[in-house]
Amino acid sequence: MPEAKKPAAKKDKTAAPPAEKPAEEEEGTTGKTELSGLFVERPESATATKGKDIIFIAKVDGSNLPRKPTLKWLKGKWMDLGSKAGKHLQFKETYDRNTKVYTYEMKIVKVVDVDAGGYRCEVTAKDKCDSCTFEVTVEAAQEEQQANILEAFKRSGDAGEDAGELDFSALLKKREIKKEEPTEEVDVWEILKTAKPCDYEKIAFQYGITDLRGMLKRLKKMRKVEPKKCDAFLKKLDSAYSVDKGKRIQLLVEVADPNAQVKWLKNGQEIKPSAKYVFESVGNKRTLTINKCSLSDDAAYECVVGEDKSFTEVFVKEPPVTITKLLDDVHVVVGEKVEFEVEVSEEGANVIWMKDGVELSRDGKYRFKKDGKKHWLIINEATKEDIGMYYVYTNGGESKAELEVEDKELEVLQSIADLTVKAQEQAVFKCEVSDDKVTGKWFKDGVEVKASNRIKMTHIGRIHKLTIDDVKPEDAGDYTFIPDGYALTLSAKLNFLEIKIDYVPRQDPPKIHLDTTGGVGSQNTIIVVAGNKLRLDVEITGEPAPTVCWMKGDNPITETEGRVRVDSRKNLSSFVIEGAERDDEGKYTITVTNPAGEDKAVITVRIVDVPDPPEGVKCVTVGEDHATVTWEPPKFDGGAPLKGYLMERRKKGSSRWTKLNFDIYESTTYEAKKMIEGVLYEMRVFAVNGIGVSQPSAVSKPFMPIAPTSEPTRLTVDDVTDSTCVLKWRPPEKIGAGGIDGYIIEYCKEGDTEWVQANKEPVEKNRYVVRGLPTGEKMCFRVVAVNIAGRSGPALMNQPVTIREIMEHPKIRLPRQLRTKYIKKVGEKVNLVIPFQGKPRPVVNWYKDGQPLDIKKVGVRTTDIDTILFIRSAEREHSGTYTLSVQIENMEDKANIDIQIVEKPGPPQNVAITDVWGFNAALEWKPPKDSGNAEITGYTIQKADKKTNEWFTVFEHNRRPSCTVSDLVMGNEYTFRVFSENICGLSDEAGISKNNAYIAKTGLVHKTTPYKEKDMCSSPKFTQPLVDRTVIAGYTTAISCSVRGFPKPKIIWMKNKMIIGEDPKFLMQNNQGVLTLNIRKPSLFDGGKYSCKAVNDLGEDEVECKLEVRVLPIGEKEEEKK
Repeated sequence: MPEAKKPAAKKDKTAAPPAEKPAEEEEGTTGKTELSGLFVERPESATATKGKDIIFIAKVDGSNLPRKPTLKWLKGKWMDLGSKAGKHLQFKETYDRNTKVYTYEMKIVKVVDVDAGGYRCEVTAKDKCDSCTFEVTVEAAQEEQQANILEAFKRSGDAGEDAGELDFSALLKKREIKKEEPTEEVDVWEILKTAKPCDYEKIAFQYGITDLRGMLKRLKKMRKVEPKKCDAFLKKLDSAYSVDKGKRIQLLVEVADPNAQVKWLKNGQEIKPSAKYVFESVGNKRTLTINKCSLSDDAAYECVVGEDKSFTEVFVKEPPVTITKLLDDVHVVVGEKVEFEVEVSEEGANVIWMKDGVELSRDGKYRFKKDGKKHWLIINEATKEDIGMYYVYTNGGESKAELEVEDKELEVLQSIADLTVKAQEQAVFKCEVSDDKVTGKWFKDGVEVKASNRIKMTHIGRIHKLTIDDVKPEDAGDYTFIPDGYALTLSAKLNFLEIKIDYVPRQDPPKIHLDTTGGVGSQNTIIVVAGNKLRLDVEITGEPAPTVCWMKGDNPITETEGRVRVDSRKNLSSFVIEGAERDDEGKYTITVTNPAGEDKAVITVRIVDVPDPPEGVKCVTVGEDHATVTWEPPKFDGGAPLKGYLMERRKKGSSRWTKLNFDIYESTTYEAKKMIEGVLYEMRVFAVNGIGVSQPSAVSKPFMPIAPTSEPTRLTVDDVTDSTCVLKWRPPEKIGAGGIDGYIIEYCKEGDTEWVQANKEPVEKNRYVVRGLPTGEKMCFRVVAVNIAGRSGPALMNQPVTIREIMEHPKIRLPRQLRTKYIKKVGEKVNLVIPFQGKPRPVVNWYKDGQPLDIKKVGVRTTDIDTILFIRSAEREHSGTYTLSVQIENMEDKANIDIQIVEKPGPPQNVAITDVWGFNAALEWKPPKDSGNAEITGYTIQKADKKTNEWFTVFEHNRRPSCTVSDLVMGNEYTFRVFSENICGLSDEAGISKNNAYIAKTGLVHKTTPYKEKDMCSSPKFTQPLVDRTVIAGYTTAISCSVRGFPKPKIIWMKNKMIIGEDPKFLMQNNQGVLTLNIRKPSLFDGGKYSCKAVNDLGEDEVECKLEVRVLPIGEKEEEKK
């Protein structure tokens, strides 16, 4: 792999050529089809400054495209940056209808070191495609080397420390650049081939290798040249797996030993089985299932069997969240409420709101709201400071809208008028403006009016009043009202009229003539429906004209304007309530007075309304097709008796409500029927009184009609002690759509009817230990299954169980194969499982040759029912007699196990030829010094003549340390060798005779012409070449040729002049010189020139062909399916 190279600092006008790539990357990219030239403008390689923004632009010509093209931004070879959209990565696309050009932008906000590296831009449109590559280099000010190097080892992405890929570029960029003297070149790949995997990161950092993933891939291919034989695995894990977030993935290996135990590791840490990680073992297959994958599951995994390991990586893809409904521009006036609404593709997705590039936070000014896929930004009262551009971002898109805020103009709805009043009368100046929040000041002859007991200033809604009681001559003058913040004045004049009275008025006591016959519940009681208007006209007589005072409780009502007011005319006083509310209910008193007397009347006003919504709607029980719902009556019945309730239901997620009753239902418990099992429903309730129907209640929590399971089966007692009882049972025969949440275990004394629950939470296993039971008592037990529908029927014991531990003598149940000598070869694994019985739990001890067992050399694990003796790699020193002792108090049982660890024997000694006569030779030897800890079962004797030096077996399994070899050839000289043999096989080395046996010639011998073998060697030659082909994408295809040559040539398949390695997409076969390359489900990127090269010591030959992959049109696909 080449070292990281820094691209040019300046951008060229034309697209920069792709950066130089290592061999392993070229192999993966040269398989694409010929590019279609869709790009009008390509992204260029650039150098970015750390902490600043950078934008890359790609333009695509859409004039010849039937639909919108799809463009992907990728980092490296596989990382789709679309799923990383957010604050750091922002994407934008536009379309120019005039030029029919699509413009795509990728913006990197505040560039950091990990953004450096190679990028790729791919565009596809139906059967056309194009791609380009560019590089990003990050420049930063020189900083001190990090104190902790490991802090720079980061993974890209925003999902945590386990997400993305490892990137070492931060370390390379922060190092000081020093001019070093030229040193001797070092082959880093030779160092990596011999290094341990734990040292790869250190070596990569030392030699400037930034693409760790590519380094591992190349190392893997280099090792495949000289494959290391793995005895533990028949099939290893794939190099990498990809899975979508929230989905399930399975990692599968096949092991050679069906009984082998495997360990699964994640980032070097052992994985424990759980609901998320499920282990399966079937025959030779071992499976790890990861449920509901999250970003934290994006990590390196390995499967360990003994000393052998299989590695892989899992990549979790997070689907991008796109915006389906864009923001709309908003135009408001100052003080109005602003709402920006956006809709995204996923429920519960996170969005970021920004204004003019600054992220908005939840405070008193801004509020965020979301409901399903919809999100809102709310500004309660808009001001001029809120003007600007507002943005919303997701990890897959963005939208923006502009907010315009205008000043609100103040309109005068009613101006003040000139007044002429008499002495001691009341003068009221009144005006009305358009904004009820506007304040102002009153002035008299240019001097601000101050409030006093006689002068009052009020502001109710849009109405401003100045009231002067007991007018005096000095009150006359010009009065002005000036609103605060507006260049506006309202003026009027107060004239004082002085009248002299020379007569004595007539005096009659006041009298209230009250008529409450309409809308009366009882005497002087008026009933008003909430929201309606109440106007009560009361006739008043008296001379002089009496003074009228209305009061509610102790509070006088003096307002002559507003919702609650008093209108006074001659001989008539009217009490008015506009839009009656609940707070208006109570007793009202009218009092009339004049110098001649006083009169009083009390009127009771009752406000009736629709009731409040019912509360606490919830589902209490469910059945197979029904559910029981209860609720609480409303807190306020509206002042009228409740008549009953109306119910509605809907399926969860639906907007359509279905009425359940048309007649009023009086109870607060309702059983909803005709429901579908396994479907989530929601309920709401309306309250009804004589006035009308209330608002709907809050929607109940979703519930699902599900029938309870049947009772558990086969309830039995597994074990009993002085205070515990172990129960076992089988799942119910009928479970249903609700499944099983767990089991509840209950017990009671014999004859008692009160059952006690043994477990607080339901247990999932079909076994439970009931603790804290009284010793000697007879107890009854039962088990019920629980799911969302409730409890099932109970599974009962046939008879009570006496809680008392039963003494049981210790006894070892030695397996049959251990009753004789147990023999294993050196290096093999020893795993002995020996069951035993006895109560209470016995004490287990192991001895070897009468001495306590050394646990450093031999492992022991003991449970309640068995003990395991295991040796990971047997040695001859492990041979001996092992004694197992199982003891309960003074009772004991023992068993002896003879273990013999054997290996191949050494060679025989002192092999010698003792006699030669005729065509015979006599041999003798001595047994080997090392018998391999096993009996020597025989010897194997071989001979070789001096001419050919080829060895031929003469005797096998010869038991004696001597033999006679016959039928030797006259005139030849022979040497002999002997192998010793035991239960492990023949010795690795042989004992060779120290002298030779020569068979003398007798008489004449016919000399024959020596046989000369024909030289069959030839250089490779293809007898059938490759043929150009056109195939359909997605259909497996094959290309073939044939070759001859001797020695057998080595076959090399290449694609676009690049060697095809152990890619699972390609399968290479060689059958008697017929060569076949199978391509599994080819895509557009698998087209190109394929060649086959045959090489041996005498030469080489090569043939090639062109493979074109095309996409089947949609119409032809449908016809083919039919």
